[in-house]
Amino acid sequence: MLELHRSTRSLALASLVAFASAPRSARPLAAADTIVINDNRTGAGTLSGNVLTVRLEAREGEWHPDGDKGQSIMVRAFGESGKSLSIPGPLIRVVEGTEIHAFVKNAIAGKPLVIRGLSRRGVNAAATDSVQIAAGETREVRFLAGEPGTYYYWGSTTAAALANRYGPDTELSGAFVVDPRGTGSQRDRVMVISVWYRDSLPGGLQQPNSLVRFTINGKAWPNTERLSYSVGDSVRFRLVNTSGIPHPMHLHGFYFNVDSRGDGTRDSIFDPRGSPRKVVTDRVAPGRTMTLTWVPERSGNWLFHCHDNYHILRNLPLDGSALPELKMDHAEHALDMMGGLVIGISVRPAPGATLAADPRPRRQLRLFARVDSGGTNDQPAYGYVLEEKGALNPSAGPLLPGPTIVLTRGEPVSITVVNQLPEATAVHWHGIELESYYDGVAGFAGHPGRIAPLIAPRDSFVARFTPPRSGTFIYHPHADETRQQQAGLAGAIVVVDSAAAFDPDRDMVMLLTVPRRADADKVLLNGSMTPATKNLRVGEHYRLRIVDIHTFRPSMIARMMRDSTPVMWRAIAKDGMTLPSDQATMRPAVQQMGNGETYDFEIVPTAPGDLRFTVSSAVGVLLVSQTFRVH
Repeated sequence: MLELHRSTRSLALASLVAFASAPRSARPLAAADTIVINDNRTGAGTLSGNVLTVRLEAREGEWHPDGDKGQSIMVRAFGESGKSLSIPGPLIRVVEGTEIHAFVKNAIAGKPLVIRGLSRRGVNAAATDSVQIAAGETREVRFLAGEPGTYYYWGSTTAAALANRYGPDTELSGAFVVDPRGTGSQRDRVMVISVWYRDSLPGGLQQPNSLVRFTINGKAWPNTERLSYSVGDSVRFRLVNTSGIPHPMHLHGFYFNVDSRGDGTRDSIFDPRGSPRKVVTDRVAPGRTMTLTWVPERSGNWLFHCHDNYHILRNLPLDGSALPELKMDHAEHALDMMGGLVIGISVRPAPGATLAADPRPRRQLRLFARVDSGGTNDQPAYGYVLEEKGALNPSAGPLLPGPTIVLTRGEPVSITVVNQLPEATAVHWHGIELESYYDGVAGFAGHPGRIAPLIAPRDSFVARFTPPRSGTFIYHPHADETRQQQAGLAGAIVVVDSAAAFDPDRDMVMLLTVPRRADADKVLLNGSMTPATKNLRVGEHYRLRIVDIHTFRPSMIARMMRDSTPVMWRAIAKDGMTLPSDQATMRPAVQQMGNGETYDFEIVPTAPGDLRFTVSSAVGVLLVSQTFRVH
């Protein structure tokens, strides 16, 4: 049985929530071990010479993902023998070539345990390696730590695959890091991403009322650890996705470099002498790992979070009761109206540093958030309208898609967001390098004493920045994100070297958003489920700017097809960063995308006929398509 109860451990009966096939019932609560949160800063075991001895134990305990005073869940977890259970499990961290001598005890009553990931790391690791341990027994394992990299170990009482674990098994995971010889102490943070489900969710599709916890190192926002750095620090994160769901991870305000990607058995570390892989959002698939580095160049408060909106929803109380009502004008929006996979980062300014205002004249724009036709109280219809020098973009309605904001590299701009909605809002300038106060995370972004506010109805907020590079970016709400984006609030930003030379007939934005009615079987392409045919000419160069700002579906695949065969296109940019020559390659026109990513490709039609741009789900379900007629 899966048990949910208050942290007071009252002797009264508490609600018991069964998983999948078990019936609902109730019984008196028994004392249980309290599971501690593991920040992955200290490695487990005892090192003697070149041998690390680790004694692990798996058993049930009481977990508080919402903080020590929050409600708790009875789950299974790993711990070192004689110590508290922890989520994630104890960190195993060694230098390559170290011998691991592990003892694993299964103290889960009446359940066999299958544990994977405790084998030689690297080239010779077997994807199906497993150790089976009967209830009450202990198994001994010896192996060598092979290639350096980021790995993990995990367990299951049902022999389920990693992606199919749910209920009390979901937290049976721990990180395993192998450091290169001669590197000394590593200044990095290891973040284990996990998802607890009360019940199995077919296909991993979460609904807003699902009882679920998305956690980083055992806690859900706003209880996740707050990180603090100084301007100029070198920051390294190791991400381990032990959930069965992909997570497009997004860093506000800065680019990060992807240093390695792994699958738990092999970590592909990119040659540091090669060109960097700079992004602001990157998709971490189920069971995969990623190492990233970045340098905070500007002070203030910033977020690092999953960009699947359903993974940062407010946390539904663990006893299944309704969420308390919060008004949208609530000052602590970021803290009280977000949950799940979010990390808050504070960057301290360099000693004596001050923020210098750009003295040059600013281009003045106004962006109106307005009510569109056809909405309801439960499912509103909203949209953006852009104004410059008193001239409005055509806006007869519907207000879809959001207008593309074309800016010039190096030109200062002020964008006044005017809120004509019946509720508060805020706008995040996704991928833009700017000051924290203008980042758009209401109640969080900025500096102590100067925190960005929500934009109340009939009020406005001026965002000021100077785009430092040409590229493709996004703007969208960072207030009640899922609801307001689904209502229609999202658009693309195109930064160019010369606005006068921008030609939308050859430089085409492909904006992917969720339909207002949340039709899970469709996607909007530039505001339409049936976009009109476009004409192209043989031999001419066209740029496709693919902008994925869907609220869920973090695994969509874009293709450009002639009949049933992908054509060739050349990669140009990722997340607004122009690709270096070794990455700007010709390739088949197929690209998997995560929410919050942008991809720029160049295509040159070689023969008359029809090309078809398609977006499908990861399992091949067509979501939207557009025909390009080549003459």
